[in-house]
Amino acid sequence: MNRRVPRASGAHAPTAVVLGGGLTGMLAAAVLAAHAEVQIVERDLLPTAPAPRKGLPQAQHAHLLWSGGARTIESLLPGITQRWLAAGARRIPLPTGLVSLTAAGWLRRWPEMQYLIACSRDLLDWGVRQQVLAHPGIRVLSGSEPVGLSGSAGRVTGVHVRDNATGDVRQLDADLVLDATGRGSAATAWLAALGLSPVPEEHVDSGLAYATRVFQAPAGTAHWPVVNVQSDARVPVPGRTATLVPIEDARWLVTLSGTRGGQPSREADAFLPFARNVRHPIVADLLADAEPLTDVRLSRSTVNRRRRFDLLRTWPRGFVVLGDAVATYNPLYGQGMSVAAQEAAALRDALNRYGLAAPDLARRLQRTVGRLTQAPWAMATGQDILYPGAIGPQPPAATRLLRGYTDRLLKTATGDPAVTRALLDVMTLSAPLQRLLRPDVAARVLLGPVQPPLAKPPLNLPAQRVASSRSRQSATDDGARS
Repeated sequence: MNRRVPRASGAHAPTAVVLGGGLTGMLAAAVLAAHAEVQIVERDLLPTAPAPRKGLPQAQHAHLLWSGGARTIESLLPGITQRWLAAGARRIPLPTGLVSLTAAGWLRRWPEMQYLIACSRDLLDWGVRQQVLAHPGIRVLSGSEPVGLSGSAGRVTGVHVRDNATGDVRQLDADLVLDATGRGSAATAWLAALGLSPVPEEHVDSGLAYATRVFQAPAGTAHWPVVNVQSDARVPVPGRTATLVPIEDARWLVTLSGTRGGQPSREADAFLPFARNVRHPIVADLLADAEPLTDVRLSRSTVNRRRRFDLLRTWPRGFVVLGDAVATYNPLYGQGMSVAAQEAAALRDALNRYGLAAPDLARRLQRTVGRLTQAPWAMATGQDILYPGAIGPQPPAATRLLRGYTDRLLKTATGDPAVTRALLDVMTLSAPLQRLLRPDVAARVLLGPVQPPLAKPPLNLPAQRVASSRSRQSATDDGARS
């Protein structure tokens, strides 16, 4: 059955429909609430506490909210950082609170230059939901999902929404429809149904798989750093990583990853051996006496994909696409949430400058979103395409020429705080990629590191934990040989 939900007769307040109640959708709704009455259409029943959500399976893996994204979200939702921290999240200074083996060696733990917010994705999303849904002008339609747009190629006037319990479809009229439905977005099909040209897409797939397990943190680790062992894409072997993130309730969230030919397993008995066989066994050593609290959770939804809505010659008024519905990146680089925050800030700026009724608002904003994806896309795909069996186009010649410079920059960052600062500014999306090419940075990169490389991790790992871990590994190896 089809029902139409009309606007009230006479003059009406501007209306906006946000498709998707995840992080991107909530941030967009918060921005739109200053200009319109907002309705969020969400397939799931949104949790009222920090809890898993069916529509966000990737939430179970490590999520790092870089300072660039955290500052942007704070500007959209004043007080959100304190809300997260009060709920158990940690503000970890970078690189002070980071023990990281990069492709070029161990980073030194210099005094704070940037920071990250460390907690579970469930807590991050819950904090945002709590603050956004307190706004009286924002309503949520749960248990429903969009099935198409209404209007024409020149103007979107609303969205067709299906009630998943009854199967009924109704139309919601809106001055602006914003798609934040994530990687499963059907926006390209909806636009095609209105008569628009096909949307160009780009894909780079390294075959990456993620395996994650949560552990009870041992006593005395309340101020533990993030520990990360990266792969080296210059070596022609599958890229394997291990990342330990301290999260709320005195737990460690540990995510392992491997590209095509070297993926981790969902088998619990294979978790620690995999962690031991990345470039350094530090994560396995730390987990030697840690109690696992969950089973191993595996995910393979890690393809870099970008939909180039910004390249279409015509774009309908009244429709905008944000977040993972535009571009998804290898989660290893932790960019998705910060890019989504920047896109929501771009929505705020466009609305403040042009107004909701501006004829070219949607087109201008979609092009801005396209530009915001450029740097994170280049950083993610430029590395991923190097791994054995990676599928996708080779990067442009200019990117390949910069690869040697980037390798030297990473090496210099291991022993030069000024270059480390520049690197972290870009990694945390606090500065544009061009920051790494500034003359003052380039000069230091040319000179190379001013301090020798670290021979071991910059962390006082308890000797008994290392001994215990290696003793167990030795026993496992002996058993395998017998």
